[in-house]
Amino acid sequence: MLCAHGGQAQPTVVNPRVLVSGQPTVTMTAPYMVAGCTFPPPPNGNGPCVSGQFVTSATRITSNGQPLLLMDSQALCTPTGTPLMVTLTQTRVTGM
Repeated sequence: MLCAHGGQAQPTVVNPRVLVSGQPTVTMTAPYMVAGCTFPPPPNGNGPCVSGQFVTSATRITSNGQPLLLMDSQALCTPTGTPLMVTLTQTRVTGM
């Protein structure tokens, strides 16, 4: 995951109950922390991106009652309001 300005984003919580290709999945409620965002702070901008939160996810696939993230799930960064971009994902399992 990358913010729109090249910062790397990592989930703060993973879901170890469901593994895909041996890796834990991530639910929609997991916040992401962003490091290395190059967007300038005020007064030149409203950055850098510090965290991200997904706003869309799977509609039919859940784990522990929480929707799982999909490749097309959308997230927004705080405080910039710019998107997080999925740059790499597994392709063994698909969902809606």
